[in-house]
Amino acid sequence: MNFNEAKEIMNQKLGDWKIMALASSVDDYPMVRNVSCIFYNDKIYFKTDKNFRKTQQLFKNPRVSMCFNGVQVEGTAINKGLVIDEPGKIFEKKYKEFLWRSYNAYSHEDTEILIEVTPSFVEIWDEDENRNAFQIFIDFNTKEVTYKPYD
Repeated sequence: MNFNEAKEIMNQKLGDWKIMALASSVDDYPMVRNVSCIFYNDKIYFKTDKNFRKTQQLFKNPRVSMCFNGVQVEGTAINKGLVIDEPGKIFEKKYKEFLWRSYNAYSHEDTEILIEVTPSFVEIWDEDENRNAFQIFIDFNTKEVTYKPYD
């Protein structure tokens, strides 16, 4: 399996959007919470209030892990500024399309920032048609993929 094939499996499992668990840590104090994510440009995007604890933690340590249903993503989170200032407003358009209730209820233009997570390593747990479990490890830095049957 090559890098693009593995990435396509990841994209199929995640789709256009998901509610993902976001793990972060500062000074050996880990936190996990759910965030509403949109996927485009081979990255994960979510919005958050710049004053929240999780956001302050991301400012201090941008290394994060995210998880949804057997897909674990390790990467780096970057503050892209106010959601309303994103060039092309891609996130805003997709968020309105997929997460309208959240968009409508929690859009505070003056404090909502866009966080971009660039994957560095992804681990996927899955099963084949015979229910044989396997793992796929995707290294985004080296573009290497490892497929490992699980017994």
